[in-house]
Amino acid sequence: MKNQLLSFIIIFTIFNLTAQDHSHAGAQPLTYPNIEGYRTLKVDLHMHTVFSDGNVWPTIRVQEALRENLDAISLTEHLEYQPHSEDIPHPDRNRSYELVRAMKEAEEHGLMIIHGSEITRSAPVGHNNAVFIQDANKLLVDKAEKSFSEAKKQNAFVFWNHPAWYAQTPKGNPILSDFQKKRIEKGELHGIEVINTTDYAEESLALALEHNLTIMGTSDIHGLIDWDYTEKGNHRPITLVFAKEKSQASLQEALFAGRTVAVYNDLLVGKEEYLKPLVKASIEIVKATYINKTQIMEVELKNNSSSDLLFENEMEYTFYSSSPVFEIEAGKTKKLMIKTLEAKESITLQLKALGCYTAPKIHPVIEWNIEVN
Repeated sequence: MKNQLLSFIIIFTIFNLTAQDHSHAGAQPLTYPNIEGYRTLKVDLHMHTVFSDGNVWPTIRVQEALRENLDAISLTEHLEYQPHSEDIPHPDRNRSYELVRAMKEAEEHGLMIIHGSEITRSAPVGHNNAVFIQDANKLLVDKAEKSFSEAKKQNAFVFWNHPAWYAQTPKGNPILSDFQKKRIEKGELHGIEVINTTDYAEESLALALEHNLTIMGTSDIHGLIDWDYTEKGNHRPITLVFAKEKSQASLQEALFAGRTVAVYNDLLVGKEEYLKPLVKASIEIVKATYINKTQIMEVELKNNSSSDLLFENEMEYTFYSSSPVFEIEAGKTKKLMIKTLEAKESITLQLKALGCYTAPKIHPVIEWNIEVN
């Protein structure tokens, strides 16, 4: 009897520990600092539920977003592609949005629910998300051109989804067709995904810069965030939007203005005027002092973002007992020992952010003014 009881206790303990590990796996809130003049909003504007080709009920998307401390989400169901229609008939394409908009949890925690839909066509139209719409049903028309013009009537922000997707472009490179060019000219296409799921397409970044399209990063989640991202040790891809305040109107204005950085774990992609201030704000200079009777300055840096940040020394000064390439993990600190050769009251720390891109293969150099304590 005692052996049976002992076996039960051991099995229960193992099961309980395993259950606890699993239950906490997805509870990783995302944090990124504000930059001067703007509030940094964490958003995911491309996801699916059973009301198109996703595998979860819409309310799950809200619960996931709350655990990750997101500021806004959009359920962008396919307008034309409804594989679950035999089980979930829904002639109203606004239905998933209406379900989550009514959730008290979203309202109580300040999670903004953005009304959106995905216009899904074969190449050259491709897939495009229209967010901040009023009525998804009016976008469901035969001609793709009419879908885009209707989105414009509703003052929607429209972005091109996964333009490098190999299912539509076998070479894995985006093709800017006459259709996209026309939409840009008519003010009907405003953004482009440079990060979708696990794919970063620098060719898409080049198009964004060439045509002044807003840089976007999205999860395009169909299953569970935990299964597809968190339990694999990853955060979902998101877009950081630099808004004047936390409101739907301010978020929309910032997207149209192109004030964004796309983020996926330690990869950050954005225009220089927004990416550099973000990285600079992410690193806090905790202290800077000289080691007694030496000209070795010890500088403690803290990473206040949710991304591990990789740097390379760009200063005239070299490091003592450290590689010129180093990482500061999210939420952690790092000590640098800088050989200044003579005592200085202040120096300018210059680091190249290797995980960050302001253009294809271009890393920004960030500067911090350091006063010796």
